[in-house]
Amino acid sequence: MSAPSEHDYPGQRLGLPREGRGSIARPGRRIAALLIDVVSAGLVGFAFFSTPDPVTGVPFANPIAANVIFFAVQILFIPLIGGSPGHRLMGMRLELASGGWVGLWRPIVRTVLLALIIPAVVWDADQRGLHDKIVGTVLVRT
Repeated sequence: MSAPSEHDYPGQRLGLPREGRGSIARPGRRIAALLIDVVSAGLVGFAFFSTPDPVTGVPFANPIAANVIFFAVQILFIPLIGGSPGHRLMGMRLELASGGWVGLWRPIVRTVLLALIIPAVVWDADQRGLHDKIVGTVLVRT
């Protein structure tokens, strides 16, 4: 395998276009989608699972509930609509690197790896996080 040259672009080795529909989703979109999903899970967790502080009476969020909601949204929505709500709002779709539907087990493994954080911040030349590379998926623009 040759080293990437200056003329290569993310996704070229996967047969994806340089830009536009079907091209690799860039980091800005992916980070924005993650923030949408995390904030949404936190708000739902706060709205439905917050408890008042015994001393002050001020409600505080249950972080376990927010994490469970985040995981459930990732695992359910990726196979159903091709991505999390954040992915879809930011114009992205999760596919197999070879094209097609991700199936049922990949979203589970991908989400567990995403929770470990490190696989999500380690990228290859195609700007795929380790969590996507391990399960054979790629985030593309729609």
